[in-house]
Amino acid sequence: MKWLKALTLLAILVGAVVPAGVSFASASGTSDSQPALYQANVTNSIPEEKLAERIISIVEKLHNITERLLQNATLPENSSVMEHYSLAEEYREKAETAYQNGDYPTAVTEGLLAMHQYKEVLKSLKKAREEIRVSEERMRGYFESSRRTIAAAEKAGLDTSKAKALLNETKEAYIQVAEDIKEKNIEKAKEDLEKARELKKQLDVELRELRKELAYSHSDKIVNAFLAKGEKAMAFVERVISKANETGRNTTELQERLDAFRALYDQVKGLADQGNYTAALGLIEENRETVKEFYKAVGFIHRKAREKVVKEKMEDMRAFGQEVQGRIRKDSRALEKLKREGVNVRGAELKLRAAGQEFKLGFEFEKRGRPKEAKAHFEIGLDLLQDVENFIVAHS
Repeated sequence: MKWLKALTLLAILVGAVVPAGVSFASASGTSDSQPALYQANVTNSIPEEKLAERIISIVEKLHNITERLLQNATLPENSSVMEHYSLAEEYREKAETAYQNGDYPTAVTEGLLAMHQYKEVLKSLKKAREEIRVSEERMRGYFESSRRTIAAAEKAGLDTSKAKALLNETKEAYIQVAEDIKEKNIEKAKEDLEKARELKKQLDVELRELRKELAYSHSDKIVNAFLAKGEKAMAFVERVISKANETGRNTTELQERLDAFRALYDQVKGLADQGNYTAALGLIEENRETVKEFYKAVGFIHRKAREKVVKEKMEDMRAFGQEVQGRIRKDSRALEKLKREGVNVRGAELKLRAAGQEFKLGFEFEKRGRPKEAKAHFEIGLDLLQDVENFIVAHS
């Protein structure tokens, strides 16, 4: 609100002091030293001296406002605030000097330029404040994720001493950068930021190693999950290709992705059957691109199928609404039953609640005659509902 009030005050001040058609030319003729922007006819209602006096007064107020805000502001490394502030101060001093020397047209021109730069300062401060907030949230998330990784690795019996030390050092380094900025020591902030970024790079390397070791410590679970999911995905794609071939559609690219994935699947399964899960996981890692391309195709097919289902359901919104309400009530009762049996259903409950919100938004957009937006929310809602129902089936 402080930024909004300051900007509003600036707009009011500028509007109050610059009437339409006002000139900044001297009484003896057009001043060659003034920008063409201000070459207009003089209005006799406000003498130049009085106008200059009012502008100087306003500029002084804006100077006080921005100076007070800057004293309490924390600025990011690449902020343009101080650049605008320096320009504003330069124009303010020129305006005041011109006024004292009786050069009122120049005082008005420089005063207006100062006003513009003060406005940019206020806008930049607001932007800088938001950038800092986002940056701080991102770093908090990064440090929390790092902490969880280290905790999981420690629980698995891995050596986490180096990662712990780097995490603490990196935290301290970023805190120091924040302190430098708060104290407006920009040069030191730049130096400390370089140190902080270098520490973060080292921490990233250490965390990647820990995650890799963690994955291999659970290689049997990861490989078995890969095989179970892959088997279902291949069967699904085979059905899609079979139906597409019946209608004469081109399935060459999809078949190529399926064949590549199947070849990898067979190799991984062979190693898993021998109990060599470490090698199997390594093979999956080496062929990550093959896995990615295959599941990208699977996702595309699912998305198109979902779009078709939603389109059909939207042909009868009343029946669709009743179906959704019935499924949500049924799933809610099923989750309550599982909860009484001691199953942790928190994640499923959150998804069910989110699905309800998506459907609510979808029906609202449909009422407003915006079917495209409605369709997008219905697709998300149906996906979430399917996840909940899969969870219920898996735990029943």
